[in-house]
Amino acid sequence: MSGTGPPGPVMDRDEVDRALARLDAEHEAIETSLLALQDHAGRRLLEGAALTGVTEERWADAEGRITLLWAYFDAYAAALRTAHELRARRRWPSREDLVELTELLRGESVTVSGGSTNGASPAVTGPAKLTERFTLEQLVSRMNDLYAHSLDMVVAADAVWSALPARIDLLAAELSRTRQLAHSVGVRPGEHPSGDDLERITRALTALREQVVSDPLAFWQRSQGSSAPGGGRPGTERYDREARALEEVRREIDAVLTVRQDAEARLGRLRDVLSRADRTLAEARSARGEVLAKIAASEVPAVSGPPTALQEQLAMAADYRRNAQWHRLSPLLESLEQKADEELLRARESLTAVTAPLAVRAELRGRLDAYKAKAARLGHAEDPLLVERYDAARRMLWSAPCDLRVAEQTVLRYQQAVADALAPRVPQQGGPTDRRGES
Repeated sequence: MSGTGPPGPVMDRDEVDRALARLDAEHEAIETSLLALQDHAGRRLLEGAALTGVTEERWADAEGRITLLWAYFDAYAAALRTAHELRARRRWPSREDLVELTELLRGESVTVSGGSTNGASPAVTGPAKLTERFTLEQLVSRMNDLYAHSLDMVVAADAVWSALPARIDLLAAELSRTRQLAHSVGVRPGEHPSGDDLERITRALTALREQVVSDPLAFWQRSQGSSAPGGGRPGTERYDREARALEEVRREIDAVLTVRQDAEARLGRLRDVLSRADRTLAEARSARGEVLAKIAASEVPAVSGPPTALQEQLAMAADYRRNAQWHRLSPLLESLEQKADEELLRARESLTAVTAPLAVRAELRGRLDAYKAKAARLGHAEDPLLVERYDAARRMLWSAPCDLRVAEQTVLRYQQAVADALAPRVPQQGGPTDRRGES
């Protein structure tokens, strides 16, 4: 008891009873919380884990807090028992009893020793002292503070352990299945970029799981503005990054699998496209010989030979398919398909360029015959001038080699003669004119 008397007015009997009832309720609530903390799965895991990093440091501090918390609770319980025993002496306590009860319930009646060796943070427990004195209300406040700090650390570690290792294990299982699938299609480390990615992801997940288990608080992200114990969430950035990387590899493997399923059909289409290109080039070479023999004074472009490089690559693609080297076949097929389409287009353009003189000759022949038919239909089939010019043009167009420039001029002269013959005649003074003189 303090020799200076009770703090403030002496409490009456009803005030004492109400204070004891409130302190009993505080005692029960604190005891329940301490027992729950003692049995918390996160605390048990922390006690048995080989911790590292920030978790190791904070758990060492939290263990000191928890030890101090139990010491405070025992002192609180002892002071409360003393107050109950004093109150139970008489139904109607004397003034001396009330003075002593007031000192117990409101004064600094609780002394806790060993505060400097408990390992608690001075920021929480105050300056290091061999003993500390508290009122019961101060002790409740101090216990609540210690409990909140300890629970926050335990809940955070437990939340990380509950969330991340299980997700990492699921991702590792998916990684294992992807590795097996990749191996079946020839995607292996050192032979394919995706195989190297799988090795890197495997190492990253192994290291991530080890760190999560030993230092869970390194992955805890506290919520802004939250002061409640466990206010935050596990940080999953590294896990998410590896999950995305694995998904990209899986898409690559799926593309290779698609190649395996469609390889024969795609190879067949490639053979067909290259065969058509070869036939078109052969037709162009044949047509070039015909043009050189039948058309004079005309520049005929040369025709290249068959694309041997593409044929060699096609044979290589077929070999990859036979040996199930799908990761090599996939990019080669994509390249070949583009090149084969380009080769067919080039062959068609070559045939068009080579046969252009023959097309011109055919157009001139058709035009000549069309004008002859028109003249005959209008009764000018036996016109000597038209017959003469038609025969001249026909000899040019059906002779070999044919000079297209001269032949075109003869056709134009025949067209003009037909047009003149079909034009209405206007009589002129001085007698009839002789159209044949124009020739």
